[in-house]
Amino acid sequence: MTERPLPVPDEVSGSYWTHANRHVLALARCLRCRRFAIPPGLTCPHCHTVEPAYEFEPVSGRGTVRSWTVVRRASLLGFAGEVPYLLVDVELAAQAELRMIGRLLDGPDAVVRAGDPVEVAFEDVTAEVSVPAFVLAGRS
Repeated sequence: MTERPLPVPDEVSGSYWTHANRHVLALARCLRCRRFAIPPGLTCPHCHTVEPAYEFEPVSGRGTVRSWTVVRRASLLGFAGEVPYLLVDVELAAQAELRMIGRLLDGPDAVVRAGDPVEVAFEDVTAEVSVPAFVLAGRS
């Protein structure tokens, strides 16, 4: 069986993954315009500077569901043993229109509606790698 692919941190994303491994959602904030960018790129999507500098800042990880889909066929072999699973498109409370896609850990049969509150959770893929995901808020 093919193993699930793991993130490969680089110079830009290393801090994101270090925080995630500690179960902290930290997002890249442009030092010029102070807005978050997911993912941080070669230009800031907000102020369009071509020389952005980012710092990673912890955020609450709370947000609302904008849309979702149930993945029934894995596009990568490493996920074949995990289908079906539910992916959510979340608008994070940290900044208007700041969107992040992640797995909903409540399972593929969870009843989800646009506007449902969610909060970040972490999927421990290995002892060294945790991936941000989401759970429905207030539904223990």
